[in-house]
Amino acid sequence: MRVTNVEEIIEKSKFNKFHGMLLFWGALIMVFDGYDLTVYGAVVPIIMKEWNITAVETGMIGSYALMGMMLGALVFGTIADRIGRKKVILICTFIFSSFMLLAGFAGLAKSPELFGICRFITGFGLGGVMPNVIALISDYSSKKSRSRMIATIMAGFSIGGVIAATLSIVIIPKFGWVSVFFFGAIPLLLLPFLFRSLPDTARFYIIRKEYKQVKEILVKLNPLYSPEKNEQFVMNSIQKTSSSVKSLFSERRASSTILFWLVFFMSLLMVYGLNTWLPKLMIEAGFPLGSSLSFLLALNVGATVGAIMMGWLADHWGVKRALILFYTVAAITITSLGITTNMVALYVLVAIAGAATIGTQNLANSYVSQYYPISIRSTGLGWALGIGRLGAVVGPMLGGVLLASSLALQLNFIVFAIPGIIAALAIFWIDRQPRKVNVPDQQVSSLS
Repeated sequence: MRVTNVEEIIEKSKFNKFHGMLLFWGALIMVFDGYDLTVYGAVVPIIMKEWNITAVETGMIGSYALMGMMLGALVFGTIADRIGRKKVILICTFIFSSFMLLAGFAGLAKSPELFGICRFITGFGLGGVMPNVIALISDYSSKKSRSRMIATIMAGFSIGGVIAATLSIVIIPKFGWVSVFFFGAIPLLLLPFLFRSLPDTARFYIIRKEYKQVKEILVKLNPLYSPEKNEQFVMNSIQKTSSSVKSLFSERRASSTILFWLVFFMSLLMVYGLNTWLPKLMIEAGFPLGSSLSFLLALNVGATVGAIMMGWLADHWGVKRALILFYTVAAITITSLGITTNMVALYVLVAIAGAATIGTQNLANSYVSQYYPISIRSTGLGWALGIGRLGAVVGPMLGGVLLASSLALQLNFIVFAIPGIIAALAIFWIDRQPRKVNVPDQQVSSLS
C-alpha cells in the first residue's frame, strides 16, 4: 500500500491551471471586498450633505461595516477549520452581496439607520470571506511562491478600490450615489460557478474520507501523480486541542499572536481611515469633489501595483523585512501628505501611501497564513483580522473626530501615520517561526 504525503506534492507543484483557477476566483472575490472598502469613502461627502449628518455620525456609519467584519472574521475564521473553507466562502459571499444590494435600497429610502444595519451585515460576510480565501490559496501554494500567490489575489482587493473610485466618478453624477451599491451585488450571480469550481482544502477532504476529491486535486497539482486503489494519505498537523483558538497560544506562539493582532489593528486603522476620509480631507484642503475622488483612485492604483511588487520582494528578500520597510514608508508618506502642496507630488505620495498601507496589509495577511500550521490557518488569520477590525472601526471614527475638532490638516495626517511606526516595531519583535512540535502528529487516512 502506497503512502502519499499530500503536503509534499503541494510543495513540489509548479504553477498550472489549477493554481490559475484558484487565483482567478480568489482575486475576483477580493475585488468586491476591496470595492466595498472604498465605495463608502467615495460617497461620504455626498451623504453628509444629503442626509445632513455630522462628520462624527458619518464616521460611525462607516464603522458599522467594520464592526461586522470584525465579528465575521472571528466567527467564520474559526468555524472554517471545522466545516471547510469552501462552504464558508459561499455563505459569506451570499451574505455580503445580498446586503450590498439592500444597502442601495436603504439609500433610496433615505434611512441612515437601515443603511447602517445593512452595512453591518455586509461587513459580517466580508469579514468571513477574506481569511478563508487567503487560507485556501495558501493551502495549495508552495512555500516558494506563497507570498506571490497571496499578493496576486490581494491585488484584486486593490483593483476593487480602483473600480469603486472610477465608477463613483463616472456614474454618481448620472445615476446617484446608491447606484454604486447595487453594483456590489454582482457576486450573487457568480455563486453557482463558485460552487462548481472551488475545491476545499485537502486536509478537510481527508478528514471526511472524501478520497476521490483528494486524488482529483493531486492529479491537477502534479500530472505525474498516478492514483492507486489502496492508498494512504498523510498530512502533517499540529497536535489536536479542544480549541483551535487555544492553539494560537500554544507551542510558544502566544507573544507572536498578540503582536500580530497589534500589527493588524494599526494597519487596518490606516487603511480604513484613509479610504474613508481621504476625499473629505482633500476637500478640506481646497480640492473639488472630482479631484478628491481622483486621489482615492490614485491611492488604490498604488495599492494594486504595490501588492504585486511586495509579493515578489517578500519571496526573494523575506516577508518580515519587507513588512518593516513598507510600514515605515507608510508612516513617512502619510505624514508628507499634510505638508506637500505640489499636485504631481501629491498624487505620487498618495499612490505610495496606497502601496504602503493597503499593499502592506495584504502582505501581512500572507505572513500570518504562512506562520500558522494548516490546521489552524483560518483561525489564526481570522482572529488577526477580527481583532484588527477594531482598528478598522477606530479609523473612520477617529477621522470624524479629527475633522470635527477643526485641527490643522497636517496634524490629521500625522495621527494616521503614527500606527505605521507601531506596526513596524511590532513586526520586528515577532518570532520568525514558532517552536516546532517535538513529535509531529500526522493525520493519516486510508482508502480500503
